[in-house]
Amino acid sequence: MFHFMNRLPLETRVQILSMLVEGSSMRAVSRVAGVSINTVTKLLVDAGEACEAFHDKTVRNVAAKRVQCDEIWSFVGSKAKNTSFEKKRSGEAGDVWTWTALDSDSKMILNWTVGDRSGATAKVFMGGVADRLAGRVQLTTDGHKAYLLAVDKAFGADVDYAMLDKIYGESAERGPARRYSPAVCLGAQKKAIEGNPDPAHISTSHVERQNLTMRMSMRRFTRLTNGFSKKVDNHLNALALYFVYYNFCRIHKTLRVTPAMAAGITDELMDMGHIVRLIDQAEEAPKKRGPYKKSAKTVDA
Repeated sequence: MFHFMNRLPLETRVQILSMLVEGSSMRAVSRVAGVSINTVTKLLVDAGEACEAFHDKTVRNVAAKRVQCDEIWSFVGSKAKNTSFEKKRSGEAGDVWTWTALDSDSKMILNWTVGDRSGATAKVFMGGVADRLAGRVQLTTDGHKAYLLAVDKAFGADVDYAMLDKIYGESAERGPARRYSPAVCLGAQKKAIEGNPDPAHISTSHVERQNLTMRMSMRRFTRLTNGFSKKVDNHLNALALYFVYYNFCRIHKTLRVTPAMAAGITDELMDMGHIVRLIDQAEEAPKKRGPYKKSAKTVDA
């Protein structure tokens, strides 16, 4: 017996998912596609679960040479200052951080983890990065101290690791405009931590640019709007859908192939129809999302 969502025409499901990865809100999608908000939500859940399983199975043994890592802030339900202690502890609401690892050459997202900004989350994230690599890499992170133990635990001495510690000053803007002006970068210090990293490639520019792409491509990451995630699971599903679309379906303008093709993971150009077929082909429920909603508040993909 087919799920109700599978009775939607292929074209409608492709339209809905395509709009979700191009910055449209779920209610805008429901209006344009002529379906209920519950239909959009259920399709997002199905797509997120199928994409998470696909990424976990497919993105393995990647022959990357240079990897950059960063964290991007968002929130679920409410910002931390407006969230009760109970909801923060349970992971129902509050600030969440998405940790991403990018292959600097192919621009492929290798791994992502959603959680807080603690050392525990860093260890889960970096362990997932190490599991997906084929060999030794040069790794660059920002100056967040949680990376130090996490990288050591995941790689030991088998990595050329450096930190890029940026120094920021206050924006020159004053008054209300100040909240829209980013802090001024006064400089950066390159610190070799392990192995022999090449100073010319100690950079986080590519992964930081990817953070901007995420904010532009997912409505729930847009600041100062009401499009933020209301539930943790919806946040995770949106990320899983976006990363598979970005890695396997979206042609990089500079590389002229998808990141997955550039990384040698596949020679096939996928489209959103392939993602819909991943949903249809799913024969069993994916593994649980991990301890994010429980003690460690972390999920790795």
